[in-house]
Amino acid sequence: MDERICWTRMQAEAGEQLGRIVHRKELERRSGGGLFFWGVGTAPSRAIPGLVRTAAQIDVVFSVMKSRPKAQDVAPSRILAWRGYTGEDGQPRPIPDNVLVTSRAGSRNCHYALVCRSEVPLEVADQGSFDPSAYRNIGAGGAVGASQVTALLERCGRENSSSYRVAMRARLTDGYWVKLIDPVELIEPARAALEEEMQAEADWLDVVSYVRNRCGRAFAMSGTRSGRS
Repeated sequence: MDERICWTRMQAEAGEQLGRIVHRKELERRSGGGLFFWGVGTAPSRAIPGLVRTAAQIDVVFSVMKSRPKAQDVAPSRILAWRGYTGEDGQPRPIPDNVLVTSRAGSRNCHYALVCRSEVPLEVADQGSFDPSAYRNIGAGGAVGASQVTALLERCGRENSSSYRVAMRARLTDGYWVKLIDPVELIEPARAALEEEMQAEADWLDVVSYVRNRCGRAFAMSGTRSGRS
């Protein structure tokens, strides 16, 4: 494993089972020349701007959560789709045309994403053990907390056997870890469109455009903070 990594744990979210999320992220990756966004509920590490400036190579390691998904993630009453983001320079940008990031609408109204690239197809598989105790948080230096879902880490020791597995890998690119902006709340036709079986990149791009631009309603940001995708 590399000396510096971003580790994130994944599970069902925004009304989608994990397998379906990974399937649509694979369509996103294929239609974007390897680029995909992975939604997370954790704000970026303070080390991200410096890493972006130096174009540091940071791998993303995905593991499946040990706990079952919460009911509010399996069947949320309201779902948001995010249409823009701000990078380390604070400037707003539109999300790429191939990207769709969703999250449940809740008491917190911000969301974030890992900007990822992969040259190989995305699928959940067993790629070996991952030992979080062999790493510490970059900057803060503390051990990985049990409640940390996404963290930027640096190696501090040897890896031992662990119940966590590497389920998927990618690498950070462009803004690395960004704040999402400009959400719309998905109305029923958009939610139904996301449930359709899709295999072709062209079908995926049509659904992304439909969901983001023609099948949502404005969502008023309350100024409080948000949930996870």
